[in-house]
Amino acid sequence: PRSAMADEEGEYQPSKKPKQYTEKLLPSGLGKRIAEYSRGTPAALKPVKDKKLKAHLARNEVRVSKAAHEAAKAEILLPEQAGFLEAEGMERTYKFKQADIVAHVDKLTAQKSFSLDLPTFGPYSLSYTPNGRHLLIGGRKGHLGAFDWQTGSLACEIHVKETVRDVAWLHNDTLFAAAQKRAVYIYDNTGTEIHALTKHQDPLRLAFLRYHFLLVSVGNAGYLKYQDVSTGKLIAEHRTKLGACHVLTQNPYNAVCHLGHGNGTVTLWSPSMSTPLVTQLCHRGPLLDIAVDVGGVYMATSGMDGQMKIWDIRKFKDTAVHEYFTHTPATSLDLSQRGLLATSYGAHVQIWKDVHAEKQASPYMTHMIPGQTVQRVRFVPYEDLLGIGHSGGFQSIIVPGSGEPNFDSFTANPFETKRQRQETEVKALLDKVPPELITLNPNAILQVGRRTPKGVAAEEAPAEGGAAEGSDKTKKRGRSTSMKRFLKKNANIVHEKREMVKKRLEKEKKERERVRKGLPEPAPDVLDRFKQAED
Repeated sequence: PRSAMADEEGEYQPSKKPKQYTEKLLPSGLGKRIAEYSRGTPAALKPVKDKKLKAHLARNEVRVSKAAHEAAKAEILLPEQAGFLEAEGMERTYKFKQADIVAHVDKLTAQKSFSLDLPTFGPYSLSYTPNGRHLLIGGRKGHLGAFDWQTGSLACEIHVKETVRDVAWLHNDTLFAAAQKRAVYIYDNTGTEIHALTKHQDPLRLAFLRYHFLLVSVGNAGYLKYQDVSTGKLIAEHRTKLGACHVLTQNPYNAVCHLGHGNGTVTLWSPSMSTPLVTQLCHRGPLLDIAVDVGGVYMATSGMDGQMKIWDIRKFKDTAVHEYFTHTPATSLDLSQRGLLATSYGAHVQIWKDVHAEKQASPYMTHMIPGQTVQRVRFVPYEDLLGIGHSGGFQSIIVPGSGEPNFDSFTANPFETKRQRQETEVKALLDKVPPELITLNPNAILQVGRRTPKGVAAEEAPAEGGAAEGSDKTKKRGRSTSMKRFLKKNANIVHEKREMVKKRLEKEKKERERVRKGLPEPAPDVLDRFKQAED
């Protein structure tokens, strides 16, 4: 009872010896789920001699164990479960038509499948907000539209009278960016132009890093640029040296940008490095699109060589995990939250299931838009839907099992109110991740670097003694002697005494020139008294 654990004033006091959480406290069948939420092996407390530190580590282990158990128990409260299409007998799921699926689902789900006929300003690019609630479309001929696709309420619709190559939402549905012919422009949800990023010249593709508030663009000039939208500063500008780049996507796991180039290579970039982190040859022709899964483990690429490949980006091997042949090169790729892969070529759209587990003989679903050319495909977060932007407008189709059924309201809330959106924006700005932390391994910052005795001796060795004691010293003649290397190393070091001697010699030289030419002494200046006397 609470009274037994309260003091005289009635305030709650924690127990001195916290209760150890075991699997016996869990319902049957949930013990295996604890391993998914655990954070590795427990810390070894026996070698710790400090009693205070040992007690602190013991309490921390109890908290970690409690968190894992509570997360495992909370799984039974998840309201939804993911499902897929199941065929009976000789049926195949890729033969199911959208009309048949719409006729057999509930009315609310059937309303989410719709089409927009916009044949004048296509083809269309599209972008969804992180919570999947708002849709942004951009026509190649200058048409921009933002709306809540679930309720059908239009936020804004404008025509910029300029070519629009790509569109992207920023941190929420109040701001979006458009890659136009001359520069990147930022608009609010009323269609008002907020900023014109003229340094992003001739952009082709856009990406937004939501946890870093960085807008990334790449263009015809081959420059990759990072713009901080919270401060307005251009964080980094990298020259790829590989010509115009038409493919840009981000890794959701570590925020590293993947670029696809015309020579068939994929380069991985970070704003803190002017050279690519990784350069990998993926295709024998120009790349058309790249997609990375949510966990940052698998990457899908498509090229002009008519192949679609699945790569394990943890290993960076020269051989792909699986390779697929496409009759027509796939122009757009996207991976859903549940691992489904959407591809498009011409008027056709294919959805593949479990492409990373084993090579599939047939697609999971197929869809065709007669008489149109598909420009972009994007899965809707937390919904079993796929958005398709094509030359005749936009279409949304039902793809069972593509979206995550249960959302985390601290990450993305599809039902957030205006007040919740404002609070989330403030918290995101306070928790903004610095761009210097964008690395291939985001967990590297949690590791402690251990100094070996050899490394400590090398750091403590005197720098001006040539080579350190105990190191191999090879005697050479000419430019590579140890003395030459020492002089080169100290050539650019500025010494205060050396600068004073140079100034004195220059002053004496000017005085000799004046005496030789017979010029009078310069008249004293009123401000000479404030000059610092030289030693």
